[in-house]
Amino acid sequence: MRQKVTKGILILLGVAFLIVMLVLPLATVLVYALRQGWETFSAAITDVYAVKALQLTLLTTGITVVVNTVFGLFAAWTISKFYFRGKQALTTLIDIPFSISPVIAGLVFILVFGRIGWANPLLEAMDLKIVFAVPGIVLATIFVTFPFVSRELIPVMQAQGNEEEESAALMGAGGFTIFRKITFPHIKWALLYGVILCTARSLGEFGAVSVVSGHLRGKTNTLPLHVEILFNEFHLTAAFAVSSILVLIAVIILILRNIVEHRVKREER
Repeated sequence: MRQKVTKGILILLGVAFLIVMLVLPLATVLVYALRQGWETFSAAITDVYAVKALQLTLLTTGITVVVNTVFGLFAAWTISKFYFRGKQALTTLIDIPFSISPVIAGLVFILVFGRIGWANPLLEAMDLKIVFAVPGIVLATIFVTFPFVSRELIPVMQAQGNEEEESAALMGAGGFTIFRKITFPHIKWALLYGVILCTARSLGEFGAVSVVSGHLRGKTNTLPLHVEILFNEFHLTAAFAVSSILVLIAVIILILRNIVEHRVKREER
């Protein structure tokens, strides 16, 4: 009896925490976004600056996910399948974005690629602009998100071991064939899960992007930065309306993540 009471209390506490910390804030965003009617909401999300901010956010996310997926596969393959000096150091380097504030990461890019950075003379000679431009936003987003894919793949590939790949290699199979028919089937759900996490983090990145973007409307403002500008200018309804786009995308990503988790658990059975 006591165990059932304890279980019920813990469930109620968990549900209450989720309602207070997740459901109510999301519901508040939607309520405030629609409080002045559909026309105001529609005008806010179809505003030219909002559309350009969304386009830049999607572009940055797309590039980031592709780069980090390729890097994550190579890094996980190298760390889990080979033995070499510096392996632990490489693993530690991959985790650096988890321990550094995104704002600090943005400042580092300023110090490297900005006007006072050591790379600035070379960039000027090549007529390239990194800081306060789209390349800087992409680089900053890649930096803060690149551990997600590799960190999902490394444990799975280590648990898989090397025996199957080694047997296939001894039988004359090529590297790509081994990866496609042996390695990939074992890691496909972990890879997809890492891609989903990377996508979610890229869409909502604020700190590092805020430092390197320059907040140029219609040019270097991502959707989170556009929301900040609207809020600072006291256009609260417009800010919540644009925020609702991020909320909708977040809900879609959450659903996809739960689907992947369900498939993984079903296959493990």
